[in-house]
Amino acid sequence: MNYKQIYDIVSNQVNSNAILRINDNAFIPFDPSNTDYQTFKREVLAGAELQDADGNVMTDASAYIASLP
Repeated sequence: MNYKQIYDIVSNQVNSNAILRINDNAFIPFDPSNTDYQTFKREVLAGAELQDADGNVMTDASAYIASLP
């Protein structure tokens, strides 16, 4: 799976409440009780691609994951 940060045009910043799963365009909320969220974190730490809101692959995705709830 591949994931991407979401850019919020209303607040003019990266959305800090959800991530996009690129494969099926699903929005995954940052909710520790959500199984898709737990899968996202596990997969990125295992090497799945995580892109920033501009579509660039994040080279330090583990640090980003560590900053999440």
